[in-house]
Amino acid sequence: GPFPRGGGASVEMTFKRSIHELQAIVAATDLFFSGRRVDPALRLPVDLSIEELFVNLVKYNRGTNHDITLRWDWVGDAVEVTLTDYDVEPYDPTRVPPLDIDAPLAARQPGGMGLYLVSKMVDAIHYEYRNRESKVTFIKGMAQGDA
Repeated sequence: GPFPRGGGASVEMTFKRSIHELQAIVAATDLFFSGRRVDPALRLPVDLSIEELFVNLVKYNRGTNHDITLRWDWVGDAVEVTLTDYDVEPYDPTRVPPLDIDAPLAARQPGGMGLYLVSKMVDAIHYEYRNRESKVTFIKGMAQGDA
């Protein structure tokens, strides 16, 4: 079939700085997951975490017109996603305080879920900044015995 096979299948794509890209990002995530048999429970936290991080980069890194690169990799049975933003000031989403944790669910905007919840959903999240490049990487696997 047309789908990438085997453990080495990565997807890397660039997206415009717009929340209207979220649909295309979900489609790219579909492509990434399509090559693997994977627990469906893995998908939602991955989608929510990507959405939250992408929206935050769009909202807070305003001084650039560069596209944002997303890369999806398999690390064993875990998913590793990296978002790279170019020509920006340092903005570390892993250090943002949990401000909106008490906001009612109905009041949630896209990206309003809170980076705090992302940090709770993923196994690890890492920020690096070098040469005006912001890179946020998270990893999410199925917890042992979570079935």
